Amino acid sequence: MRTRSIVAAVAAAVALLASQSGSAESTGTGFSARVDNPWFPLKPGTTYVYRGVRDGQPTRDVLTATHRTKMIAGAPCVVVEDRLYVSGRLHERTIDWYTQDKSGNVWYFGESTAELDKSGHVTSTEGTWQAGRNGAKPGIFMPADPTVGHSGRQEFYKGHAEDHFTVISLHAKVQVPYVTSKNALLTKEWTPLEPGVIDHKYYVRGIGNVLEQTVKGGDERNTLISVRRGL
Repeated sequence: MRTRSIVAAVAAAVALLASQSGSAESTGTGFSARVDNPWFPLKPGTTYVYRGVRDGQPTRDVLTATHRTKMIAGAPCVVVEDRLYVSGRLHERTIDWYTQDKSGNVWYFGESTAELDKSGHVTSTEGTWQAGRNGAKPGIFMPADPTVGHSGRQEFYKGHAEDHFTVISLHAKVQVPYVTSKNALLTKEWTPLEPGVIDHKYYVRGIGNVLEQTVKGGDERNTLISVRRGL
């Protein structure tokens, strides 16, 4: 009974979020762990490496779309591993869960995150959430057909995970070590939990996220330097 009630709750949340996000539609069924949205493809076995800066320190971020899947509230999600190194030390390890609906919208169903000290001990798991638990709801991470002005909520776990996005441009210019494009998708992201911070993210079709930078309230920056394709 509890499992069915969670599925029903998530389905209702999915329908509500879909109604709030324009063209995105889902009924809570028909999800797939095969995420092939051209703006955010997650082909199993693919590894993305980013180089950047955080609080004035050099960073290296390694993101891998694994061959594993996880069922969350009835939806099969691809498991994505994320390892953030700050000044050469593993600072944060995260597991994210994404799924795609029949229309091609990519949904974010949660994350398990851990911050580590210099000895490798976990110091915080703040930000961890999973759809269907403690009132947490999934959100649309990438629309199937993004348009300028399109806004939505990417996640919701009150007081812990409340990211939002707005599409700013479909023809943004971006240049990073891995790729140069004049037709990048540019989004603005923010959260009411950090009202003074605004991030910009650039996506290139067929690749995904190539640049993320804080444009207000910080100095974080991540640029894509390499991609190793999955088989």
